[in-house]
Amino acid sequence: MSPGPSLIRHYLQFKDLRAEEYAYVFERTREIKKRFKNYEKYQPLVDRTLAMIFEKASTRTRVSFEAGMYQMGGSVVHLTTGDSQFGRSEPVEDSARVISRMVDLVMIRTFEQKKIEDFAAHSRVPVINGLTNEFHPCQILADIFTFIEHRGEIHGKTVAWVGDGNNMANTWLQAAEILGFKVHVSTPGGYEVDPKVAGISDTGCYRVFKDPLEACRGAHLVTTDVWTSMGYEAESAARDKAFANWCVDDRMMAAARSDALFMHCLPAHRGDEVTASVIDGPQSAVWDEAENRMHVQKALMEYLLLGRIGG
Repeated sequence: MSPGPSLIRHYLQFKDLRAEEYAYVFERTREIKKRFKNYEKYQPLVDRTLAMIFEKASTRTRVSFEAGMYQMGGSVVHLTTGDSQFGRSEPVEDSARVISRMVDLVMIRTFEQKKIEDFAAHSRVPVINGLTNEFHPCQILADIFTFIEHRGEIHGKTVAWVGDGNNMANTWLQAAEILGFKVHVSTPGGYEVDPKVAGISDTGCYRVFKDPLEACRGAHLVTTDVWTSMGYEAESAARDKAFANWCVDDRMMAAARSDALFMHCLPAHRGDEVTASVIDGPQSAVWDEAENRMHVQKALMEYLLLGRIGG
């Protein structure tokens, strides 16, 4: 094994890694997943500890990181704002200074991106974004790996994003800029993607469509998310009305390529952002997508802690 990275590497948004690093992480994901499916023990993170800090509730993020870390031979400390001082009576910077002296890796799922950035700036160990209001890099990491598993290289392909211009949409745009594909974005008025918030410099990596059906035309992948993300519940009624025409249905999938995949980061609301016939249909890859959160995150943790294996 390599001795590990000489500098601390954080994963706070998708653009924190380069294209060649993603190629390596996806290669490692394939190998790690293969070992998992073959019941081969692989524990390179023995004696390493992951701290998971949750200010937002989670199912997939908690299970995927916790199970993944245990499978890699490490241990996990689970913290919430209810059972820790994080972000309450103690400044985030002080929490970072203390927690990072006791563990080897920190995953945070919180609200503002600034909070995770402030934590990382004072951390002695790598910090991973498990979701913020602005970005969800681990989910897009899993989505792209799932696409590669099913359809091959994503470079040059078209991804249709139908719905809210949220953290998922922002992260898709970053991924498109880095990995060389295009995103067709369709959102209701008032819910557009802001390229400045998304943190991209190449606006040519995406195209905006008023009609979600047209956004899906010719797409290799159609994907969406809930209409009301966590933290925006007060807007739920207004969003339900605004997003009424942005439900991914059979017509939209028919406008995409015949071999197009459908993805959703889950949890899903059948009849709102997607019909049951689509999410439960033959083009849906949502269950592979959900499982792959664990596998890509195992490869990511390995890379952040150990660097390139055999490199």
